[in-house]
Amino acid sequence: MTLERNLERVVARFAELGDLLARPDAPAADEFARLSKEYADMAPVVETITELREARREADDLTELLADPETDAEMRELAEAELQALKARIPEVEHRLQVLLLPRDEADERNAILEVRAGTGGEEAALFAAGLLRMYQRYAETRGWTVELMNLNETGIGGCKEAVASVAGRGVFARLKFESGVHRVQRVPVTESGGRIHTSAATVAVMPEAEDVDVTVDEKDLRIDVFRSSGPGGQSVNTTDSAVRITHLPTGIVVSQQDEKSQHKNKAKALRVLRARLYERERLMRDAERAAARKSQVGSGDRSERIRTYNFPQGRVTDHRINLTLHKLDRVMDGDLDDLVDALIADDEASRLAELA
Repeated sequence: MTLERNLERVVARFAELGDLLARPDAPAADEFARLSKEYADMAPVVETITELREARREADDLTELLADPETDAEMRELAEAELQALKARIPEVEHRLQVLLLPRDEADERNAILEVRAGTGGEEAALFAAGLLRMYQRYAETRGWTVELMNLNETGIGGCKEAVASVAGRGVFARLKFESGVHRVQRVPVTESGGRIHTSAATVAVMPEAEDVDVTVDEKDLRIDVFRSSGPGGQSVNTTDSAVRITHLPTGIVVSQQDEKSQHKNKAKALRVLRARLYERERLMRDAERAAARKSQVGSGDRSERIRTYNFPQGRVTDHRINLTLHKLDRVMDGDLDDLVDALIADDEASRLAELA
């Protein structure tokens, strides 16, 4: 299908949706909501198509004017200046339209389950993991998102062995999905008396939060164990068996939850995380072929892949997938992630456009 025919199809569908939504005998509530979302999603595409067509039409008119020998010198000068501006603007509008027409990740508008785990490096890795969790919490604040801490396994001196959080808001997964992988830190640990720089790591996983219709979890596929929750250093924080560990037998996925005092609430939270992991597993299996083809670009999202280094002595952060280095580590750790996120999204769009070429 040529681009022009594709644009015609989009404009026609947008008009059809407008007619359906304006009819007196409106569809049922669920169908109306679905059509309204489709209409809203298509609006910026149609606006850009209109902008492109108008720019091309203006360029044709100006070219015709310049070709007319009766056009006076003053008008010719104005027309040439406008035509040059249009020639610079049209490719930018075309690129913007191509990006809008790219197939969308169905999970982009989902909320996300964020998991941060300390990796190699002992207590220093746990302190870094806690720093990453704060970084994402502050980033969420700047975007107007809400963060619900679902599980937190802390160490005695402010570190974090493992944290699981639900992040809710507009476009959460679209902006966090490239954070999955190994984050490496280079700095002098607070526990180091000799002033030597150590390297340690933490692992981040970001998964779209699944809805009940996305994943069917059969109770017979689950083994549910209950135990007493414990705090830092293993001390007991609860005298009842309220902590829950769920094992999904077909996949071997294990989820533990102990933050709530209620066993029922812990089980509900654990099931939310389990559904997200199963949904992400299905997505990765479905997209495996495409991810393999693009692994050299933004990366596959493989949690074993080293994606970023935070170098504290030099105050810089480097994303290895796109060879981007920013010299504002303090601001990044304080939640200023937009430069990194925007660059990753732009690189992903560029690689997907290249696939279509």
